[in-house]
Amino acid sequence: MAAAYSLAQDVALSRWNTLRVPATARWAATVHDAAAVATVLALPQLRGLPALVLGEGSNILFAGDYPGVVLRLAFDRAGVVEESGDTALVRVEAALPWDSLVDWSLQRGLCGLENLALIPGLTGAAPIQNIGAYGTEVAEFISTVEAYDRHAGRILRIGASDCGFSYRDSVFKSDPQRWIVCAVELRLPRQRALALDYAGVRDELAAMSIAAPSACDVAAAVRRLRRRKLPDPAVIGNAGSFFKNPIVPARLAERLRAAHPALPVHPAGDTHRKLSAAWLIEAAGWRGFRDGDAGISAQHALVLVNHGHATGEQLLSVARRVAASVRERFGVTLEPEPRIVGTGF
Repeated sequence: MAAAYSLAQDVALSRWNTLRVPATARWAATVHDAAAVATVLALPQLRGLPALVLGEGSNILFAGDYPGVVLRLAFDRAGVVEESGDTALVRVEAALPWDSLVDWSLQRGLCGLENLALIPGLTGAAPIQNIGAYGTEVAEFISTVEAYDRHAGRILRIGASDCGFSYRDSVFKSDPQRWIVCAVELRLPRQRALALDYAGVRDELAAMSIAAPSACDVAAAVRRLRRRKLPDPAVIGNAGSFFKNPIVPARLAERLRAAHPALPVHPAGDTHRKLSAAWLIEAAGWRGFRDGDAGISAQHALVLVNHGHATGEQLLSVARRVAASVRERFGVTLEPEPRIVGTGF
């Protein structure tokens, strides 16, 4: 019988983060069963240390070494829990790659996740970040999150209404030392109106000569868009979009759009609007910027890139300069989307 976990000391993390920055974890544990999470955290050498769950490392910047234990979850089963009319309740363990889940659901005639195709990372990260793209957020479909609560010392089932979901945020993200997401249950429909009105999806479908798209067609269009617009981490180190799209008071958004008619502005409730961070960064002149091996992608202004041997501190310095420039020119504060380990932004 395979061991429930393995443990190693002084582990290099450069191969475990898509920005490819050098860092070392004091301890690293690979956990093969959710029930073993409590066992690992109770080990004498780990008791009381900070813990960091690290999947594909596609949403993290190491600006220093990690002084605690990095957890690598290795359970990845998916299955239908129940069928209910036109929907199915699906339970997915944390280590299943997210894009594999998108395909898995579409193959079973379930829709809803097609606009989230090709988002990097594992399923366990989806509720933490409340991942979203092309007009869809995963919170729309989450029914329950199963998470190990370090305060209670056990796995709890947390309903969607208690997850604190908001734009790229959740209770799991705001209190990462408390929660370790082990599984997610999603309520997925068999039929729903497709979300086609965001960021070129219709144009891409037209380019594919598809007039009456299915959910699978939308997923294919989104993958084409993402591959064309975003640099591939396998080719150049990056963590995808580094900055969140800022949400600002409607009055400020109206003032900015009056001064800059090309600025994309999207609804964000009755009193606020969401601005395009990529447009602001590009307008401030940062697209394609490079300082040594740290820079901003020439392909997409939202993407911080490592051209080879940049350190986390060097990448963070570029990101801070970008944010300061946007704040000075537009009066808008940018916030990082990835988790930054080792220092604050």
